[in-house]
Amino acid sequence: MQAFHEVTFPLDVALGASGGPERRTDVVLLGSGREERNARWAHSRRRYDAGYGVKSLAGLQAVVAFFEERRGRLHGFRFRDRLDHASAQPGAAPSPTDQPIGTGDGERRAFALAKTYGLGASAYLRPIAKPVAGSVRVAVGGVETTGFALDAATGLMTLDAPPAHGAAVTAGFLFDVPVRFDTDRLDVNLTSFAAGEIPSIPLVEIRI
Repeated sequence: MQAFHEVTFPLDVALGASGGPERRTDVVLLGSGREERNARWAHSRRRYDAGYGVKSLAGLQAVVAFFEERRGRLHGFRFRDRLDHASAQPGAAPSPTDQPIGTGDGERRAFALAKTYGLGASAYLRPIAKPVAGSVRVAVGGVETTGFALDAATGLMTLDAPPAHGAAVTAGFLFDVPVRFDTDRLDVNLTSFAAGEIPSIPLVEIRI
């Protein structure tokens, strides 16, 4: 795997980006007219076009410099999805009881951060690999604790002491999406840009 750079794509440009999750599903149409559907990916993958967030030549220059530092598609980096970058509901600050991440068994101390979408049996559990350092809050049995260590490069949280058997472990956090550029070329026409045309800056989520 190529190197991942623990740096964040320019936040002012990310604010205006478009995109979201995609999934890969095979759909087979049977002779009866019914369908057979099979999910090829266990987890969704996010794609973005950050070109919509470029509002000035200074912003464009910052993106070009960032692109050159990452060597195009070679190295990954952090991207702040302004629609979905927190464990809490939109507009609310992260709380230590936002997301369930495990249950104590009296021995286990390490828990991976995750965010749950939906309810019940169909709920989707999304692994969170790039939490924002300093934003993570943790509770054991509903009581907040500061007795933990966080690996902000992997999303693994380790408690100082194992939770009691059956104790709920929850967490709140801000997070970034690990992505790379999905092109080795940035094609920018300054005349068109000045007239309002937006360059395409494709980004795609990568697995960590």
